[in-house]
Amino acid sequence: MGILGNIFHKIFPSSHPAVAQADAPGAASPAAPEAGNTGPATTSAAAPTQNMPEVDVEQILNGMAQSSGQTLNWRTSIVDLLKLLGLDSSLQSRKELAGELGYSGDTNDSASMNIWLHRQVMNKLAANGGKVPADLKD
Repeated sequence: MGILGNIFHKIFPSSHPAVAQADAPGAASPAAPEAGNTGPATTSAAAPTQNMPEVDVEQILNGMAQSSGQTLNWRTSIVDLLKLLGLDSSLQSRKELAGELGYSGDTNDSASMNIWLHRQVMNKLAANGGKVPADLKD
C-alpha cells in the first residue's frame, strides 16, 4: 500500500470501499491518473462515487486538527495534512507520493510539487467518496 492508501486509511472508515480498493493486492492507487499527468487526476480506475458512502473530509480533518494540539493548516499545506494524519511529511515521502500520483514536474521544485500534491490528494479523496470543499479541488 502506498502513501495515498495510507491517507485513505486515516480518513475513511475501514469499511469504506476506497480503503478496500487501496488494500487490494497489486492494486494501483485509487482513481490513479495516467502516467506523466500533471493536470487534474482522472477517475477511470475508481468505482463510481455514487456507489460509495460519502465521508465529510473537512469535518474529519477539522476534528483531528482540534484534538492534535498543533496549529496545522491542512487546507493548503500537504506537509501539514500529512503531519495531521500522522504520516511521514519528509521531502522524500512527498516525492514518493508525487510518483504515485503521476507528477511529471521537477520534484526538486518542492513548492510547485507541494501545491500540486495537495490538490491531487483532495481530488483523489473526492473521487473516492470524500466530501471535499470545492475550493480545495479541481
